[in-house]
This record gives sequence, C-alpha cells and structure tokens, in this order.
Amino acid sequence: MLTMKKIQVYIVPICLLPLFVRGPALSAASYDPQDVAARIQRVEHGLIPNPGIIVKGQPPSKAGLVERMKVYRVPGLSIAVINEYGIEWEEGYGIRESGGTGPVTPETLFQAASISKPVAAATALYYVEKGILGLDEDINSRLRSWKIPENAWTRKGKVTLRELLSHTAGLTVSGFPGYAEGKELPSLKQILDGVKPVNTPPIKVDIEIGSSFRYAGGGYTVLQQLLIDVLGRPFPYIVRDAVLIKLDMSQSTYEQPLPQALSGRAASGHRPDGSVLPGKWHIYPEMAAAGLWTTPTDLALFAREIMLAKEGKSDRILSQVIVELMLTPIKEGAGLGLFVKGNGRDFQFSHSGGNEGFRCYMMAYPKRGQGAVIMTNSDLGGDLLPEILRSLSAEYNWPDFKPVEKEAATVAGSELEALAGTYKFTPVDRIKITVGNGCLFADPVFVPPDGKASCVFFPESPLSFFSTETDVTLTFAKNAQGQVTGLNWRRGENQRKALRIK
Repeated sequence: MLTMKKIQVYIVPICLLPLFVRGPALSAASYDPQDVAARIQRVEHGLIPNPGIIVKGQPPSKAGLVERMKVYRVPGLSIAVINEYGIEWEEGYGIRESGGTGPVTPETLFQAASISKPVAAATALYYVEKGILGLDEDINSRLRSWKIPENAWTRKGKVTLRELLSHTAGLTVSGFPGYAEGKELPSLKQILDGVKPVNTPPIKVDIEIGSSFRYAGGGYTVLQQLLIDVLGRPFPYIVRDAVLIKLDMSQSTYEQPLPQALSGRAASGHRPDGSVLPGKWHIYPEMAAAGLWTTPTDLALFAREIMLAKEGKSDRILSQVIVELMLTPIKEGAGLGLFVKGNGRDFQFSHSGGNEGFRCYMMAYPKRGQGAVIMTNSDLGGDLLPEILRSLSAEYNWPDFKPVEKEAATVAGSELEALAGTYKFTPVDRIKITVGNGCLFADPVFVPPDGKASCVFFPESPLSFFSTETDVTLTFAKNAQGQVTGLNWRRGENQRKALRIK
C-alpha cells in the first residue's frame, strides 16, 4: 500500500510535548509535481536486488519496491528525499502492523534507534555554543547524580564530551535491546551501574581513553545523564527546546514509553519472520542512544539543517563552525554524532539505526543539497535499505550506493562442462552444478533473506564464478592431474568446502 503525499514539505502541527511552540519553517525549493511524480515512479521500480552486482554490458534486473518489501517481509516503510536543500517528496508504503489495515503515511512514527544519537549530539553541541558545556572538559566534573567509575584507565586520562560523541571514550555497552511490554523499567542510574532490572552490563571505561573508535551507546547514555545533571530538566524537554522546536520537528519525541495519545500513529516492530514484536515495540529508557520516535520527514529537516549550516546558509541550532567540528572525522570516520566520508561535492554524513523490530538510515550530501531518510518496521528492513539507496542513487546521480559491475569472462564450453556434477558438503547437504548459455547453474544456493534456489553463476575466470542473485561465490579446485575435485562456497567471511561425488 502506497500513500501519496504532497510534493513540497508540509508538517502537520501536533503537540508531542507540553508547551510546544511551532518554529519558523525554512522555505522549500519549488518542484514540478509531474517531474517529481515521475521520479518517484522510477525510484519505486528501479531497485537492483541484493547483492547489488550487475554484469557489464547487460541491462540490470530491476524490481519494484512493494515486491521487495514482500520478499523481506517488511510490512511498512517510509521515505523522505531531500533535493536542492528542500524535501522534494515523502511517501509511506505498506501497513503499520502485519495483519492490520492502518497504512503507513509520512506522519507514521517509527523508532529512530541509533539515529537518536546525532540529534542528541546536536543538543549537546547547542549547549557547547551557549558556553554551558565544554567539549574538552572532564565529564566527571559536571556529572552530579552519577560518575564514570574510576579505574586504571580513568587515572591515565579523563573522558570528555568530544570523546563521548565520537565513540572514542573507551566506554562499554555498544547497544541496548530495550524492554518488552510488562518488563520492569530501570532508572537511568541503574542502567549506568548495570544493576537489576537492567539487561545490559555496567557502563565503564575498559580501554585507553581516546585511543580508538569503539561504538558505544553507553557513551550516549552518559551524555543523557550529563545533560540532565547540568540543565536540571527531563531529557525529552532538553532536546525539544534545543533542537526539535527550532527545526519544526513537530512529529518527534524522546518520551519513553511513547505516550498513549501517540501510539495509534506508531508503526509496530516486526521480527524476521514477519510476526509482530510482542507488545508492538520495546521501550528504551536509554533515550539519547536509542529513544527517539520520529518520521523520515522530521529527520530530513534535521539533516537539511546540518547541510545548510555546514554551507554557512543557516544557524537555527548550530553555527557553521560547530557543524564543521561535528562533521570532522576523529577516528574511523566518526565525527561528533555522525559518520562522514568523501570530499568536496561527494562529502557525505550519515547514521544508521537498529532497534528491536525497526531499521532505518539517514544520509546527506551538504554540497549537493541532497539526501534521504528511510525508516522501516522490520528486523529485515536493513537488508532492504541498500536496494532502495541504489535506486535513489541512480535517480539523483549520487556518487555512492552504486551497484558493483563485474565483467563476465568467456570460458570454453568444454571447460564449463568439466565443472558440471554433484558436490557434497555433508552427507545430506549437496549442490548440483549444470551448464547453460556460457554460465553455471547451481542448485540449491542461499538467496537472501533466508531462501534457497537455483542461481545463475557467471565466470570471472575458468574456475571462479559470481552471481547477481546472491552474494555467494564459487571457486572450483583441481588436482595435479587437472581433474575437478571440489568447490569452495564463500559468502562474506563464511566458507564451506564440498567434494565432488559425481
């Protein structure tokens, strides 16, 4: 199910938090509705299925978005696309909950998961610019209700805000599973200390501070406590006043649990088998790390503001100077709340997110004034995201998210026939290789997300073969006499060897 929405940006004003004040909206670029409608159609029908490999000289096989949602058992998703620094289009697809009829619209709320972090980081940087926080001051000197535990590592160095935001503080706990309906919710201090009813370890420094990048949702939970201690207010209100109101993100809240008044507009999370997450979604008291409920449109407003600020065209929340700091990589492409790559017009910032039952992605090119936000209500949504991004990249001529082009070698028919046969991984696990049209057919082969089928494999060399249907590669082995004795099956880091038996 597709829900058409307006071409130019328009946000329905709703009161997600008390004392909401609607901020001034930036004018969006003017788009021709017919041109945009045609673009949407091309994006929707231009998905190159995973693994995103195409054969040089051959037209790629393309699929429709709704078709691919069914393959990955993604009940619903929502997209917002930025072009020329404006939100060019926004669309909802599918349904909020499997078995239901409520459609996903651009106003449907999704869990942003780890995309909560860049918004929280921008909030902290807002108070840095106000002189209330320092990027390089000892965090423990500002924390009041809890302190980072002292140990050998903290005696060698002190954790700073810069290190918290860039995942270089040496803190533990990469992510949080949240709390299912009916489970006792811990306090923030219990989360930091790792004591019952918490489902994650204590947050502490256990490697040299500043020495390396290690993704740490624990660091953003410390940030949450820091902002509460320094400002003396609930965390959702702090972010609301620093960022959400100023950017007209009127469909966003960090409130956990989600207020009952908003639950009817929220998407339910789904497991890989398509079943609804018990309780519909988990609760995340780790708000700064994973607690934002929002829409692609609201996150697009955030991404647009960061782009404009970097280009010196806006300072609604942060100045150009502080945004440049935010987008300067410290280690392994991690800036202050965002990940960055590329240079010049190809410079990009991004962040992904994954909560139980939800997967999402936000990216933007500041020099190009382009970007996109995609949010899904499924654990398998992350597998669908690259296919959507490839289609968007083709339509908007982005430098990234391109399919991998491989050249098929010409191999003599006799050499291919020599590979045909049956190969055994285990007594009950076998693969059959046949030949046709200058290629090999392998049956069965793993096809994402969890199926098996007969797949075509193109030769890269007389003994190495790739497919456009799966990320499995096949390499055949010969003995000293030149006889084919087996094959090596590889998928990423996983390898399996099979002996030829026929």
